[in-house]
Amino acid sequence: MTLRSRTFVLICFVLLAQMNWSQVKTTGMFENHQDIGQVEIPGSISYNAEDQEYLIESSGENMWFDQDQFHYLWRSIQGDFVVRAKIRFIGEGTNPHRKLGWVVRNSLNPDAPHVNAAIHGDGLTALQYRRVRGGMTEEKISASKAPDIIQLERRGDLFIMGTAVSGEEMKFVEMSVPEIRNEAFIGIYVCSHEKDVAERALFSEVRIIKPFSEVKTAYQDYLGSNLEVLDLESGRREILMRSAHSIQAPNWTTDGKKLIYNSNGFLYTYDLASGAVERLETGFANRNNNDHVLSFDGKQLGISHHDNDDNEDSVIYTLPTEGSSNPVRITKKGVGNSYLHGWTVDAKKLLFTGQRNEQYDIYSVDIGTGEEQQLTDTSGLDDGPEMDPAGEYIYFNSNRTGTMQIWRMKPDGSDQTQLTFDPWNDWFPHISPDGKTMIFLSFGTDVDSGDHPFYKHVVLRTMPVEGGEPTIVAYVYGGQGTINVPSWSPDGKRVAFISNTGAY
Repeated sequence: MTLRSRTFVLICFVLLAQMNWSQVKTTGMFENHQDIGQVEIPGSISYNAEDQEYLIESSGENMWFDQDQFHYLWRSIQGDFVVRAKIRFIGEGTNPHRKLGWVVRNSLNPDAPHVNAAIHGDGLTALQYRRVRGGMTEEKISASKAPDIIQLERRGDLFIMGTAVSGEEMKFVEMSVPEIRNEAFIGIYVCSHEKDVAERALFSEVRIIKPFSEVKTAYQDYLGSNLEVLDLESGRREILMRSAHSIQAPNWTTDGKKLIYNSNGFLYTYDLASGAVERLETGFANRNNNDHVLSFDGKQLGISHHDNDDNEDSVIYTLPTEGSSNPVRITKKGVGNSYLHGWTVDAKKLLFTGQRNEQYDIYSVDIGTGEEQQLTDTSGLDDGPEMDPAGEYIYFNSNRTGTMQIWRMKPDGSDQTQLTFDPWNDWFPHISPDGKTMIFLSFGTDVDSGDHPFYKHVVLRTMPVEGGEPTIVAYVYGGQGTINVPSWSPDGKRVAFISNTGAY
């Protein structure tokens, strides 16, 4: 590259950086924005592509009775949806009734039928709706007070608002509003509740999700995927990559440079610096599931491959982390299905869930000899074994009590101790590099304790390794494949995971 070319590229880079918050240059995932109704002060939007945040400024006398005035950042949509965002007003504000949120509308007319998930400046939270054009607005007030997470879901004629203060469980309000058309507008908004005052609000972690359809077949039909990273200190989430394919279970390599994930039976690497994706060579093992785990030293990769030749559903192999055309088989032939989940610290054994004697229990297997040791023996499902970095305990999940909960035991299977006790169904505990914290996936009571399906409302929760009160760190549409494998960054500050959506 010539000096002139380098200078030109640098100038372009600087200009693009300055444009990050420029007015009306981009609308992100939305199609357009505009004032709705007769506003005194024109509204505006800004999109920060680097931080994936939207800033909306708006006046507007009210969104109530038979007329609305607000600024709307919208896109057209058809059918069911789930939309979610983290929100906050900027500044103290003038009117306690100023509001922001998500609103789905039949049209862009100020008197249009709508459903509005609204949070007011004074913390009042309500699902508001207008059934007919020019009709009066009604509402159902939520028990939630001053939440900073807001979600609106459509299931046919049913609209469900979920809200939460970050880290807490969502509270829900729902209403059937059949007057909302299948083809509608969905978007985020701000209304100042003062015609001659403009208010500003910031929307981050904005998601527009097309959920799994009831007419589709589970484990045959798949949604697209977002590869995400969560900063646990700031709580900030970032989408690194969007894919129309089902991608699952990202590992973080020990050098901090790449993520490894699976898709359609193959393994891929995602370069965190460049965003480049490359297929990881696994030779004949081309039906890999989402049970792929790096050794603690980062030199070896264990995989679970569906081996048709032996009529076994899942067989464990190892290979160098950089890939190999000839993976080494570890579990013996004819012993049953084996689903990898962890390594011992010394890399001499693998930890897995094995289907033996007509039940699923946790085993270790010696890499050199293939000899197995059974570590648990219960009539329920024991799954997800992972050793902590000190080699003191193996953490796992078990539904032996009727609910899937997090447990731990000594490496020889002794001293099995329950760590979580609430109604959530908890799966796949992953221990931080410093050995102090775990993160795990939690399903609600709408899922059977022995199942961890795709495409559900789930949460990621953290907890001290010795137990305690879990804290929600992410609200996710996902489930199977979201965080099946260890996915902490080497410095313990971030975790990688998958969320899901269909394409609109």
